[in-house]
Amino acid sequence: MGGRFLSIGECMVELSQADDGHLRKGFAGDTFNTAWYARACLPADWSVDYFTVLGDDAMSDEMIAFMGSAGIGTDSIRRLRGKTPGLYMINLKDGERSFSYWRDSSAARQLAADGDALRAAIEASDVLYFSGITLAILPREDAFTLLAELRRAKAAGKLVAFDPNLRPRLWSSLDAMHTMISEGARAATLVMPSFDDEAIHFGDDSIPATIRRYRQYRAQMIVVKNGAEGATIGDGTDETLVPAVKVAKVVDTTSAGDSFNGAFLAHYLPHQDAVAAARFAAKIAAKVIQEYGALVSPDKLKSIR
Repeated sequence: MGGRFLSIGECMVELSQADDGHLRKGFAGDTFNTAWYARACLPADWSVDYFTVLGDDAMSDEMIAFMGSAGIGTDSIRRLRGKTPGLYMINLKDGERSFSYWRDSSAARQLAADGDALRAAIEASDVLYFSGITLAILPREDAFTLLAELRRAKAAGKLVAFDPNLRPRLWSSLDAMHTMISEGARAATLVMPSFDDEAIHFGDDSIPATIRRYRQYRAQMIVVKNGAEGATIGDGTDETLVPAVKVAKVVDTTSAGDSFNGAFLAHYLPHQDAVAAARFAAKIAAKVIQEYGALVSPDKLKSIR
């Protein structure tokens, strides 16, 4: 039987490099990317919705239309007069990316300001997904509002998935980031960190150390992504390495982790097999890094099993 998947965060206007050196416009953002790949890979009896706040401008209209055309529900998205989405540009060098952001006045910063709307969307869903970036863009009080609702969902038995997605520039201090990421993990049943970020910003000296640290917050499962080395699943007391899929040429690593997360959840939810889900997600991520931009057409993913 299907269910309702809700991803919570910020979708932005994306400017990325095209083959001819020009810039092309798109829409992306870590939690939206994950919703995109979840929708592309989940069975039809699952719905996928996105929860955010947008403005009343033409770009917000276009973004909502784009989400709807991808089969992602937008009914819970609030619109604020005079506000706009954030914008970012991808800078590529040898397949590795860096980003330039314009997001200070993004409407998504108010996504948890209306607690009633947030609670209604969460209560109507079976699976929740959020990230450290979701927490980082919010005023501190609103971030705690979101966390309280997610803890309620976890206590009610819903699957709450969390990618720490550590971005120190979004936080007022490293202490603030450490505190809020830890609180995010407490609200989650499934934590999906990237080891290189955890090693740099939390000082973890090994993947088992990352798993132990997140396990103390009572997450039921930790899936640690480690790029070309694969992903390690910490489930109970077991740790299982699932190798990455090798590719001949990396074109763009944008959304590699987000696509892995979305594909993992899409396979895990109907089958409840974490190892098989990680193998499937590795195949999807391998395809994604051979394409430009954050979002690869679902048509290019259909043959992957």
